Amino acid sequence: MAIPNIRIPCRQLFIDGEWREPLKKNRLPIINPANEEIIGYIPAATEEDVDIAVKAARSALRRDDWGSTTGAQRAKYLRAIAAKVLEKKPELATLETIDNGKPWFEAASDIDDVVACFEYYADLAEALDSKKKTEVKLHLDSFKTHVLREPLGVVGLITPWNYPLLMTTWKVAPALAAGCAAILKPSELASITSLELGEICREVGLPPGALSILTGLGHEAGSPLVSHPDVDKIAFTGSGPTGVKIMTAAAQLVKPVTLELGGKSPIVVFDDIHDLDIAVEWTLFGCFWTNGQICSATSRLIIQETIAPQFLARLLEWTKNIKISDPLEEDCKLGPVISRGQYEKVLKFISTAKDEGAAILYGGDRPEHLKKGYYIQPTIITDVDTSMEIWKEEVFGPVLCVKTFKTEEEAIELANDTKYGLGAAILSKDLERCERFTKAFQSGIVWINCSQPCFWQPPWGGKKRSGFGRELGEWSLENYLNIKQVTQYVTPDEPWAFYKSPSKL
Repeated sequence: MAIPNIRIPCRQLFIDGEWREPLKKNRLPIINPANEEIIGYIPAATEEDVDIAVKAARSALRRDDWGSTTGAQRAKYLRAIAAKVLEKKPELATLETIDNGKPWFEAASDIDDVVACFEYYADLAEALDSKKKTEVKLHLDSFKTHVLREPLGVVGLITPWNYPLLMTTWKVAPALAAGCAAILKPSELASITSLELGEICREVGLPPGALSILTGLGHEAGSPLVSHPDVDKIAFTGSGPTGVKIMTAAAQLVKPVTLELGGKSPIVVFDDIHDLDIAVEWTLFGCFWTNGQICSATSRLIIQETIAPQFLARLLEWTKNIKISDPLEEDCKLGPVISRGQYEKVLKFISTAKDEGAAILYGGDRPEHLKKGYYIQPTIITDVDTSMEIWKEEVFGPVLCVKTFKTEEEAIELANDTKYGLGAAILSKDLERCERFTKAFQSGIVWINCSQPCFWQPPWGGKKRSGFGRELGEWSLENYLNIKQVTQYVTPDEPWAFYKSPSKL
């Protein structure tokens, strides 16, 4: 597919089915991470804009054109959105790349997943009609009970910058499928394609207020959304510290939250791997894909010492072969990180690792042939101790740290030696061993003989400080439903006879 030349759309806030200028008329620059140039501006919402969007969402739930829709009716909107996204795939992938920095072919693959995700939740929306009312068997004949699955209400969706449109879809699609009215606040570092979703919703005729999109800074737009008393739930994907702030603010209103936070996931490699090169490639992919900016990145390589020298030598050869370039270039496999701040943060992690006694096997600096842009070489760090920052903290960049082990018990202890619990991988041809590790890993996701494959049908989420709740699959739809018990006394002419009846005069 040819990469189109494209103009950055100049959008406003998407509220109540139309484009509106922020009340304070503030805008934020869009910086292309590949060349550090300002390529446009996004609107910056504030508390006043949030309040307008919340009122529009409440109104949508009261109106028949959204609040009274069936799952089948909502499915038509979701499929129409999917069709429009597919139609605009080349443009959306290009916008994603120049906004986010990921290689174009990865962005194009993300758009395919966006389409599939909307179609998947269209199917679940249709299926919801038959599950909306479910009878519950009781032990007493004088009562009948059923359970209703209803939209939770107005939901705030706060998404990250590493998969801008895809992470938006992970939340928007199930929220709309459930019948909620959603307010999306994407990361200010990569908002272009989320705003384009607003235009797609307008084109397909999604009822006003069903989805509003507010770009802007976290403290100016995100915080008011979280603390708004008429927002019924918050779903957040992002950093741990921000997740703590959101959970604290939501707790003041006893507001439910779903949190998908950071990770420091292990990939455990045994000496009985099927093939050395296959294992090396999965190790690279697990850490360096999406420019290393993946919450589930298997960034801790835990390798059996009997194979470590051979494995690391081949890993080094493969790493040197990775093409680092402008992400719009053909066959680019590693682009820039998202921003100047992230660039400096990643380099500081590498510098601290060296200061603490670790060795840089490869990388650790800017590629010599790229003078501008937030590029960092894929970096492999060895001689790592478990007390080091690089072992403990999420880097969110193309940095892999390495530690060896002798026994299974030691490998499990090292794998679980983290405050996070999102993903974990094991590479071994011994499937019984893989099953033991599957049970032992303290994580929400386990990969066997691979790393990072992600599908929209299974659940996605973690434990420990990686958050709680699940996205994707049927589990995500449940995030946006209220379960209501309805019990009927079927013999209303018969007294309950709990109290003694007063004497009749």
